[in-house]
Amino acid sequence: LMFAIRDSLGNLVGFAGRALDGSNPKYLNTPQTALFDKGHLLYGTNLANESFKREGIAVIVEGYMDVIAAHQHGYRNVVASMGTALTEHQVALLKQRATTVILALDPDLAGQEATLRSLEGSWSIVGKQHLSDSRRLKSPLYERTGDLEMLRIAILPGGKDPDELIRSDPTQWHSLINEAVSVVDYLFQALGQRIDVSSSHGKMELTDRLFPLIASMQNPYE
Repeated sequence: LMFAIRDSLGNLVGFAGRALDGSNPKYLNTPQTALFDKGHLLYGTNLANESFKREGIAVIVEGYMDVIAAHQHGYRNVVASMGTALTEHQVALLKQRATTVILALDPDLAGQEATLRSLEGSWSIVGKQHLSDSRRLKSPLYERTGDLEMLRIAILPGGKDPDELIRSDPTQWHSLINEAVSVVDYLFQALGQRIDVSSSHGKMELTDRLFPLIASMQNPYE
């Protein structure tokens, strides 16, 4: 099954193929060229531009079928990172077009890991630096928290990727996007599941990773 990949202006830049008979590789893309660079592209941006402008919200999913299902059901502000962690170039592209960016990646372990990689990998655009660098740096982190406030995370129910969820219950998708949480709330939940906070070492590790972010928040009530 072939998917045409277009840039934000609608120009054809490459293709993606998905095997339907269980053979490997499951996905096969056009080799990287000057025009086709997955880290600089978001699938469906050319179709979502008007919705970005009108609603001010961009929703990021992982796969081609996630985007197709969303657009078929009227959610035209949805684009895909094409199975890769969100990059600085992709975030910059979105910041030009929307005031709020919502990550809605698959709820399985791989999807959660992709969310964390996206947060860390594109942090210099959305926020500041890798969370894991916090204990090695003496200077305050997250000096650009204004950018951080534009990013939210949609927590999807287990067992269904966005494609399945949208096709089975479009209204639930709408609710989950509206209920997307802040980066801090998401990280408390995601990292809390990966770190043993019942031990003093675990408490220290979680504090090292999250306190610089909390301390940098400009709103004291937050």
